[in-house]
Amino acid sequence: MSEAAEFHDTCFQTTDGDIAVINLESARLRSWSRFYQDPMREGIAETVVEHEQLSAQFAGDLTALDRLEFLAKQLSQTDAASARTALIQAQVASMKHRFAEARHHLEQAEIRGAQEAEVNRLRLSLDQACGTNLDRVLDERRETVRRSGGIEDQVALAGLLADLREFSDADRTYGQALRNYRDVSPFPVAWVCFQLGVLWGELVPEPQTNRASQWYERALERLPGYTKARVHLAEIYSSSGRAADAESVLIPALSSGDPEVLWRLADAMAIQGKTADAEAQMQAARSEFNSLLERHPLAFADHGAEFYAGSGNDFRRALELALVNVTNRPTLRALEQAHEIAVSAGDSNAAVSLLGKAIERWGDTAGFKSSPLAARRLASQEGAAA
Repeated sequence: MSEAAEFHDTCFQTTDGDIAVINLESARLRSWSRFYQDPMREGIAETVVEHEQLSAQFAGDLTALDRLEFLAKQLSQTDAASARTALIQAQVASMKHRFAEARHHLEQAEIRGAQEAEVNRLRLSLDQACGTNLDRVLDERRETVRRSGGIEDQVALAGLLADLREFSDADRTYGQALRNYRDVSPFPVAWVCFQLGVLWGELVPEPQTNRASQWYERALERLPGYTKARVHLAEIYSSSGRAADAESVLIPALSSGDPEVLWRLADAMAIQGKTADAEAQMQAARSEFNSLLERHPLAFADHGAEFYAGSGNDFRRALELALVNVTNRPTLRALEQAHEIAVSAGDSNAAVSLLGKAIERWGDTAGFKSSPLAARRLASQEGAAA
């Protein structure tokens, strides 16, 4: 029996996923109503941020970023000098991947007397997202899990272990998070199942797509409206000759407005020979990606690069976006993506430059050994020796 099937057979009950999403939407609207009535009300802006983050993460409602940008502007007008406003501005900027701006706001929050624990929590997230001070982040993540054991802390640790290419440890930590969870909300459970799908379907050197698809399916059993899980599962279905199943998985997610849904649906339709429908979905995907990249370029640079390097069929645009992403967050994954696109685009100068940056920043790390860039370094060294 697979891990995902074993989890399915022995796991605990959570609130019905569709009901949970309806409840989240009601709570989101109520929190905004209270914010409009009294923006200074204790905890209300923080509650709005939490609800919008969940809507974006699980329902694929990417307009949440526009609403959060409005929230941050409102707070800057009504409560500009407070530590609370600076913390929220830092959190919103981080969600939009504007990491330098987030660090500036975080420094302001610290100067204004924000609680050390809140500042440190967000600083750890920023460092992890940007691949900075990872040894320190790892130590603190482990200590936090030792003290609390909360599912959010365990997922953060597992995500970092995956970034460090410690895949077995990441898998074990995700598993512990599921086994220890005793609440009724389906969101954290679906989140962990999705991360396990990404781990085994995309991050390990030799992807195990059957294992990954089982975890995506478990995520959707808990939360049928989980847009990203539908997108990733559909991608596996399409690549394994199940294009009709991919289309069926994606149709319920069309209302989210997520361009990746449109993109993967176009691919699934094209495989089935539905040429006109596929072209219509691809045009819509291209339009939505352009709109998102205009409004939130850093938040979607990596996804945009993946789209244009794939079905979007514009390697120059893909490379531009991949380089923007590397400048913003020079993680090993970002450098790998940019290097692969540079090679595909026939830009040898960019490829050489990116390989050099990757070696300089990550070449001495254990995780680099499993990177495809390690083989590129070896080939370049052998070429130089010859």
